[in-house]
Amino acid sequence: MIRLYEDQHAILIGQGERIAELEERLNSVERQQNKNSSNSSKPPSTDQVRKRRSLREKSDRPVGGQIGHEGHTLKRVSDPDHIVVHQVHECSGCGKSLEDIQPVNSERRQVFDIPPMKIEVTEHQAERKICPRCGCLNKASFPEEAGQATQYGSRLKSIAVYMSLYQLIPYDRLSEIFLELFKHKPSQATLVEANLACYEMLEKAEEAIKNELINSAVVGFDETGIRINGLREWLHVACTGSLTYYMAHHNRGSKANVAMGILPLFLGIAVHDRWPTYHTFDCLHALCNAHHLRDLLEIDEQDNQMWPIKMKDLLIEIKKLTDERRAADSWLEPDEFEQFEKKYDLIIQMGLLENPPPDPPPNTDLPKKRGRKKQSAAKNLLDAFVDYREEVLMFMHNPAVPFDNNQSERDIRMAKLKQKISGTFRSWLGAQVFCRVRGYISTAKKNSVSALDAIQAAFEGRPYMPTSPTL
Repeated sequence: MIRLYEDQHAILIGQGERIAELEERLNSVERQQNKNSSNSSKPPSTDQVRKRRSLREKSDRPVGGQIGHEGHTLKRVSDPDHIVVHQVHECSGCGKSLEDIQPVNSERRQVFDIPPMKIEVTEHQAERKICPRCGCLNKASFPEEAGQATQYGSRLKSIAVYMSLYQLIPYDRLSEIFLELFKHKPSQATLVEANLACYEMLEKAEEAIKNELINSAVVGFDETGIRINGLREWLHVACTGSLTYYMAHHNRGSKANVAMGILPLFLGIAVHDRWPTYHTFDCLHALCNAHHLRDLLEIDEQDNQMWPIKMKDLLIEIKKLTDERRAADSWLEPDEFEQFEKKYDLIIQMGLLENPPPDPPPNTDLPKKRGRKKQSAAKNLLDAFVDYREEVLMFMHNPAVPFDNNQSERDIRMAKLKQKISGTFRSWLGAQVFCRVRGYISTAKKNSVSALDAIQAAFEGRPYMPTSPTL
């Protein structure tokens, strides 16, 4: 009888553990289904058509242009290219001829348009002369841009690279655009060759960008998946407000960062998400709090706990104050640091009370599962706030550190757009060309240099070279 009771008791315990396991799996599936771009890192394109909570607070400003905003209304110019005079020939009242009457004034209107575009062909002729004294045949030298019998000039190649790698227009459509605009259709091979030539000319510029990043005080890092040759690979970015560097690699983790060659030599502050590989490098770290806000919102929606909302409100409160102080060229006082840190610690204590450690397993004869018991998502996030307290609040202590890693996310977003248009890179060389040229263009634009002008400067052998980062 006792043996039967023990067997039934063991069966009930096993059923209870199985039910708990199934409930955990169901909860995990529901959490995954309820994730969207507002409470996770999923892109907005994956959101279902339903109302979702936004991390942005409603603004008090009215819709439309704000007071003091510089408009973009088309304005008349003082020196138009052409002037067309419309004369008054006779009086509209009595019909008298006004041919000999001088106008008292003129009303002006201007039309802005583009004249018909046509490719100009410049022929270079190198003279050949025979010396009357010795009979030697002398030939004049051709300029560098006329190295072959026929070739495209730097401006046209710059437009091709600009439209291909910056505007992300596929080669077939780009050929059609050239035919429509310039009445000339370059082949796909010609467009590929222009991209490759630009890539080769930017080797030193890319190295200069890399060196400037290594010597910067604060650098953002991020990575995203891309497809090359039909396989899942990774695109990495290192950037500041004035520099951008991209690299494609097979690996997402430390191997890629070692190959990139920035983090192993970097001694400043690296801004990133909580991807563990970044913490293997011996520099200071700051975590992206935009990620934290989304994670906190997800925990609030799924688990209905109090501490996530308290932590979200605290981070936003600190951000508002630091933004105000930064705009006023001042910073927080020591007592303000202490006050915010105490609030942070109190919220952590609240979270620990809401997420107590799991009960020890009952003493049974059933085989015990190996490994550490799986924690809830709320407890994992809470542990991150405990373990990375200094990194979470780094933006509060250092004015040069941003609240989030949005700069990196903006710089890497175009890779997703590229994939939506083209689907994949057909070769590793194509991905490398894309990374180097896009990093160069992004760096130029961050320094108020026209993308098209920067590309043409590269073709002319004088690429834009960054000198010092703007923090």
